[in-house]
Amino acid sequence: MPIDETVMLGHGSGGSMMKRIIEKVFFEAYGTDELAEGNDAAVLPGPGEGERIACSTDSFVVSPLVFPGGDIGRLAVCGTVNDVATSGAVPAYLTCGFILEEGLLMEQLRRICRSMAEAAQEAGVRIVTGDTKVVNRGHGDGVFINTSGIGFVPEGVDLSGAHIRPGDAVLVTGTLGDHGITIMSCREGLGFQTSVQSDAAPLNHLIQSVLEAAPHVRCFRDPTRGGLASTLNELAEQSGVEICIDEERVPVRPAVAGACEMLGYDVLQVANEGKMVCVVPADEAEAALRAMRADRYGQDACVIGSAQEVPVDGRPRVLLRTAFGGTRILDMLVGEQLPRIC
Repeated sequence: MPIDETVMLGHGSGGSMMKRIIEKVFFEAYGTDELAEGNDAAVLPGPGEGERIACSTDSFVVSPLVFPGGDIGRLAVCGTVNDVATSGAVPAYLTCGFILEEGLLMEQLRRICRSMAEAAQEAGVRIVTGDTKVVNRGHGDGVFINTSGIGFVPEGVDLSGAHIRPGDAVLVTGTLGDHGITIMSCREGLGFQTSVQSDAAPLNHLIQSVLEAAPHVRCFRDPTRGGLASTLNELAEQSGVEICIDEERVPVRPAVAGACEMLGYDVLQVANEGKMVCVVPADEAEAALRAMRADRYGQDACVIGSAQEVPVDGRPRVLLRTAFGGTRILDMLVGEQLPRIC
């Protein structure tokens, strides 16, 4: 499919349009082997023999800046820590770049910075360098934040979506759609009888616990923009398998499910900011699940499906077994469901 003539919001959605601009613009201009691997963090050789480092970068443009469960500062730290941690690395250092809009209240900036400091302390990482730019009033929407993360990969750890094999179990660390519906609720003034708030959280400690309990983990992946559906499609294509999940096993809060039904959203395509997809050999699934549920951020973890062989003359894809007993193809998000989500 040819690339679009102009940049649109959908190119930042985490779905098929974003995949297209990455392949047709960024990869064609400066694609490297590390970029082509398609993981959340790049694993690179360190200065010493056998040493490896993981690095990742992310930018945050969420609107509103403050929301139930967090703010843009917590989001920036947690998002980057989680991307580094998906490689199996122990995150250690963050950089931080601020683009501030003229007129931003200094007290709001202080709150965001305090939130970043608290999230970094929780994750056990240090913010070691940064940059500040200011743009004219009306040109920055308050504040944009870019963060980069660096971590160190323990010996023997080798995680990638390309390692998934037929028979592997697919797990998620908790309820889906919380962050996306929280942001939509803030923007649209939706009211819920029960509390819904963002799931933004650093998951590096949870990941290390799972690696100790299930040493043959294939991969972790952060289902942010594009949600679980886009993430699973990326993994299926990366590994050349078919992934099948059970709708009834996928954990979703009733308030989130109700909001998605009201708004016409597929909860499996709604963004998450404190959840992980984890793929493990079937015989290590229970150990991984116990490790997740022992962590404060993994108490609602579930096994939701498995990987299987691609049918003859078929292609990698994701299937959803519905609550009604049928099966349908679960596609990546097309276009932009909810812009400025992270």
